[in-house]
Amino acid sequence: MDEQKIKRINELYRKSKAEGLTEVEKREQKLLRTEYLEAVRRNLRGQLNNIDVEEKDGTVVNLGEKYGNKSGH
Repeated sequence: MDEQKIKRINELYRKSKAEGLTEVEKREQKLLRTEYLEAVRRNLRGQLNNIDVEEKDGTVVNLGEKYGNKSGH
């Protein structure tokens, strides 16, 4: 997510606390928050898929391979 969208999320948050949002702004805020959460989840999933874990028996298992590189959940 680009810096402009994050800045807009913060602007809408501040405005919602100070004076309230119009219905259009509320919808925009909801869409931006959803997009932000999807980006965070995608980034976290990417990081987790690249983690290798050493099992007790000494074998190394990649979490992404072990759990099927699940995306979209």
